[in-house]
Amino acid sequence: MAWLEYLLPLIFLFPLGATGVIVLALRNLHDAQVRSPFDACPLREPGQVQRDLLDRAFASLFLNGALGPIVTLAPLVYGMGRMLFASHQNWLEWTLYGALSTLLVLAFCFRLIRDFQQIRRIKLGLASKLAVGQELERLIHPEAHPYYVFHDVPTDTDVIDHVAVTPHGVFVVETRGRARPFTPDGREVGVVSVERERLRFPGWHERRPLEKTRRAANWLTRWLQQRCGEPVPVHGILALPGWEILQEAEPEGVTVVSGETLARQVDEMRLGDLDDALHDKLIAALMERAA
Repeated sequence: MAWLEYLLPLIFLFPLGATGVIVLALRNLHDAQVRSPFDACPLREPGQVQRDLLDRAFASLFLNGALGPIVTLAPLVYGMGRMLFASHQNWLEWTLYGALSTLLVLAFCFRLIRDFQQIRRIKLGLASKLAVGQELERLIHPEAHPYYVFHDVPTDTDVIDHVAVTPHGVFVVETRGRARPFTPDGREVGVVSVERERLRFPGWHERRPLEKTRRAANWLTRWLQQRCGEPVPVHGILALPGWEILQEAEPEGVTVVSGETLARQVDEMRLGDLDDALHDKLIAALMERAA
């Protein structure tokens, strides 16, 4: 029967299929999430969102790197089986198998390139958040206990990188990592111009970091007022580690800094004075939210 010539070659695909099933079963073998031994809640560190994204990016890289050879070999292996069972040779059919394998190779190559680029971007963002988080930790020391810093505070739709509570206000701190471009003679260009509604980097400009910081500060203002029952002074800070800031205009509700002296800058900002009762309410609310 003619249909057996197409069915029997599937036998040769069983080893590849079994290998693919093993790869899929092992994709979640690496899980870097650490849980507290006291309450089994996930422990959160600075840049935890980026850490989770990095884990997923490495899982995607593992899948594409391991499944790629299996999937691309499948048409060739099937074609070899067809050559054994076919009553006559159809070179057009073999050409199609070869073309399909070539297209699959190209597709997986593009996916691997995408994964490498994504991992590189996430690592840069993680490094920036860790640097800013480390700088903010300088606010916390025994003689200045009114200072509290929270990392990865979830909002209704997003995550705030850092929230710093001082005796003089609450500060939303967002960080963005951007690679500095090179000039034709090999020099790095590390100056970003701050305008009212955008950041002008060498060769491109962005609006979303300012919008995201402003949106996070507005959300936290409303949420804290709702939880504490009185207005709370909140200000947004956007940190760009590694960049020199050229302040051409002051964005509304947002201060753009490089992050190198962030702890001192936050300590010197005066939004208003928080009394002890309001301060304790803020800390309790944010502890509950960031848990």
